[in-house]
Amino acid sequence: MTSAADLARAAEQALELVRTEPGVLEAEVFAAANAALLTRLNYTSHIPSNGVEEPKSTASCGLGIRAAFVGPAGPLIGFGSEPSDLGVTGARRALDRARASAVADPDFVSLPRPSRESRALVDYHDPALMALDDAALVEAGWKIVGGALRTFTASGKLAALAGDDAGLRRLGVILGGDVTVLQERAAIASTHMPRVQTDESTLITAFVTAMVESEGAKGSGGSTGTRLDGFTDEAGVEAAANAIAAIGGERVPSGEYTVVFGRQPVADLLNNIVVPACSARAFYSERTPFLGKLGRRVASPRLTIADDGASPGLVGSKGITCEGLATGRTELIKDGILVGCLSNWYETQRLLNDRALSAKLGASGAPAERALVPRNGFRFGAGGGRDFDAEPGIAASNVIVEGADPVSLEELLRTVRDGLYVGRIWYTYPINGLRAGDFTCTVVADSYIIRAGRLAAPLKANAIRINENIRNILENIVGVTKDVRGTIVWAADEVVYAPEIAVRGVRVDEIAAFMEELD
Repeated sequence: MTSAADLARAAEQALELVRTEPGVLEAEVFAAANAALLTRLNYTSHIPSNGVEEPKSTASCGLGIRAAFVGPAGPLIGFGSEPSDLGVTGARRALDRARASAVADPDFVSLPRPSRESRALVDYHDPALMALDDAALVEAGWKIVGGALRTFTASGKLAALAGDDAGLRRLGVILGGDVTVLQERAAIASTHMPRVQTDESTLITAFVTAMVESEGAKGSGGSTGTRLDGFTDEAGVEAAANAIAAIGGERVPSGEYTVVFGRQPVADLLNNIVVPACSARAFYSERTPFLGKLGRRVASPRLTIADDGASPGLVGSKGITCEGLATGRTELIKDGILVGCLSNWYETQRLLNDRALSAKLGASGAPAERALVPRNGFRFGAGGGRDFDAEPGIAASNVIVEGADPVSLEELLRTVRDGLYVGRIWYTYPINGLRAGDFTCTVVADSYIIRAGRLAAPLKANAIRINENIRNILENIVGVTKDVRGTIVWAADEVVYAPEIAVRGVRVDEIAAFMEELD
């Protein structure tokens, strides 16, 4: 993998080249190298399987150039990139592509300028994860599988169903998922920030689904971390335990329930609905359910949501954004009040200069500027990696969910008394457009019926769908747990540090029995 020093040298040389080219008003050079290492888990008790598949990897390296060029009626803005070649020749090709693609943009103000905030994180990555080899990656996979199999074989419930070891195999114990390691290096320099900045980050995640096929029981588990020495078998143990607990799942009728959303559903709702609705781009294009509500209540006073990209030890933390600006904490919802937005430099400037700013955001002047600090200009691919061949978008990093007067899960269940615990949802997406706030999702695993303040029975997988509005969810929160865990969902850019959240009056619709296998 290309070193940070080589990326820094490439960015410096490319910027020197750009400075000598005619017609260039300002420019930004971004060089990056990424690697994603993955080992898939595939264990089946009744069909020959490998348990841990061969390790796989993807890697990318290159540089991208954004530039403003002299145009006949104002600046023309373009972007170009070049893979693999970090030398002057590669930089020239990237610049030529940027010039060829340049178009007029009336909303363009400038490329990013220095922030008043200073960088918080330096030298925070794990060298062991950055140097991970195939053998260590496979060992991490077997650690997860081993934890799951020990949990299955120690289960008295499975032993009673199986009768003997051969019977246990015939129950159809299945384990699938992956262990993923992400390695990122980046360097950036620009006309307005000519001193080259570099950043290196690593993370390791595991996501596992376990099944007892003969019983139609499914469970999931996951883990996130930033260091190899902290990686354990918890994801496998959790998935197997949840699958065992799901045996004998019951159905419930359509209706309104008080629902305790587990960490994965909380993360999924934020990833697909709330976080996109809190971006500056959504306010500019008027497609957020929070339109014009800065400084107004949009959720229960119990709820606070923030994005913190500079918190040491959190999985999504970065030293700098992909625009060379400092990361930091952005409050989105504070005690139920909308107080900020995720933004990058371009979207901040575009919205602040919009004549309809006050109507779109709900404020102007200093309050709007405080709400639109560009701490989230990243070039993430789906699920990670800092892409040299993409312009900065807006992405969250560590989404932190907090509740006033948090309690234990046991106390929260006693407060709810009767309802549903929803532990895993799937296919969460807005319907009628994001601005409407309507969404749907299917409850697929790790869920229970709450009776008399306790988890009384497992809820049958794929038997209900939630059809709701995100405003109702946010406004009707009745309790939050104090145990917060880093949680990921498929192809998400951010990690959500999520508690469990109880919401009253959630609309649940029963899925017809013959449709269960289709979801």
